[in-house]
Amino acid sequence: MPDPMSGLPPRFLRTPEAARYLGLSGRTLEKHRTYGTGPTYRKIGGRVVYAVDDLKAWADLGAKTSTSDPGKGTVLPAKKHPVLRPYAGQERR
Repeated sequence: MPDPMSGLPPRFLRTPEAARYLGLSGRTLEKHRTYGTGPTYRKIGGRVVYAVDDLKAWADLGAKTSTSDPGKGTVLPAKKHPVLRPYAGQERR
């Protein structure tokens, strides 16, 4: 049976819809956007939208099969993370 969605442009979700899709609060998704730890988003005019494929890809980074499975990657919490500087601890020339 052919996919009825094939040939259509990708579906974009606003922040509240995207948060519901991921099972998060809208505020948590906004924090992820602020800290750069969340899914890829687009700004169209003044609106922030998320492609469903990007939301799924971001969530799939946290997929694990057991507690000892390192998985594909890590979904970081929505908080500020230290940035590694190229000259940390070294004097610049």
